[in-house]
Amino acid sequence: MFDIKWIRANPEAFDAAMARRGVSPVAANLLALDEDRRETVQAMNDAQQRQNAASKEIGKAKASGDEERAQEVIRQVADLKSEVQDLEEKSRRRAEALDDALSLLPNILADDVPDGADEDDNVERHRHGEPRRFDFKPKEHYELGEALGFMDFETAAKLAGSRFVVLRGQLARLERALGQFMLDLHINEHGFTEIVAPLLVREEALFGTGQLPKFAEDAFVTTDNRWLIPTSEVSLTNLVREAITEGADLPLRFTSLTPCFRSEAGSAGRDTRGMLRQHQFYKVEMVAITTPDKSDDEQLRLLDCAEDVLKALEIPYRVLTLCAGDTGASMRRTIDLEAWLPGQDTYREISSISTAGDFQARRMQARYRDADGKVDYLHTLNGSGIAVGRALIAVMENYQNEDGSITIPAVLRPYMGGMEKIGPAQ
Repeated sequence: MFDIKWIRANPEAFDAAMARRGVSPVAANLLALDEDRRETVQAMNDAQQRQNAASKEIGKAKASGDEERAQEVIRQVADLKSEVQDLEEKSRRRAEALDDALSLLPNILADDVPDGADEDDNVERHRHGEPRRFDFKPKEHYELGEALGFMDFETAAKLAGSRFVVLRGQLARLERALGQFMLDLHINEHGFTEIVAPLLVREEALFGTGQLPKFAEDAFVTTDNRWLIPTSEVSLTNLVREAITEGADLPLRFTSLTPCFRSEAGSAGRDTRGMLRQHQFYKVEMVAITTPDKSDDEQLRLLDCAEDVLKALEIPYRVLTLCAGDTGASMRRTIDLEAWLPGQDTYREISSISTAGDFQARRMQARYRDADGKVDYLHTLNGSGIAVGRALIAVMENYQNEDGSITIPAVLRPYMGGMEKIGPAQ
């Protein structure tokens, strides 16, 4: 959401910012809606003033014994009351129309976000680690998992349809180990507070983080109008909604391990094999809440935290700044981590580290009070710390052996009871 006062003062700058997102000039339409709303509010205020003034005349007329005049004014007051009520309703509708128009617009990109249309225009920042050279042709994760007897897509399809998986035995334990390792790292070394929050949220929560109303088709909704979270960013970020946080308590840093649910409405035909794009998956999320002056530094800190996970797992990866056309609608800037997957012979996204600026805070009415008592909107940031299912894929493919077994990364062995290798189901 945006401050309409700022748009009124900077219409050309606003249209230029929207143009980077591929949005046609919209400031004039927004300002027309706002002008209509303000004129209606002014008319309502004028009618209320006339109503108040007329109400006072009733008493004067009665006091002077002029009953005819009193009755005439009473009729005027009744008419004015009806007019005020009509204008109140009209004002509400005008305000809703403006809010609806604003709610569909994407965030303004940071100045340093590169221009571009899609993922081909993203800019690489750096790489870490060298891809392993295999003495054999590496397999993809689903080939490995099915051969081991621990990854079952056929049974999952019977239970829930496509884009689900049943993990068994040692692979199920390895996925759990990955999530627990990530949580421990973020809590013990990175200073995050672990949160267990609802997986079902109200519509207002998804509106606050920007998934609604524009991206409703990407989420699942229940019969009582609660929504399954597409990411725990929703629950964690909304912890500060409709509240004023003391500046002395910032930054707030939250982490959570949850299942996430996505319809993948726009991904028909993409990654149909394996676990890369699922309707249900686990993810460790990081959310930071801070002041505007610390926002950019906090994004780099979140990036470091996510990189630490991949470094500890010894998974080669690269880091990209997303271009304008590939940056999510709610975000000012996004930095992606892509893990090397030898089975696909390419890098694939495993974490996105994003800053929303005050975009989400305005939608949530989430503010803070500084040392001088001034109240302003917070800045919110989030990042995968990291996607557990995709981390499982990366571990399986990077640590595979020629016989189809999978070596367990050293950092995960304490979570696996000291196990060093995953072999076929017995």
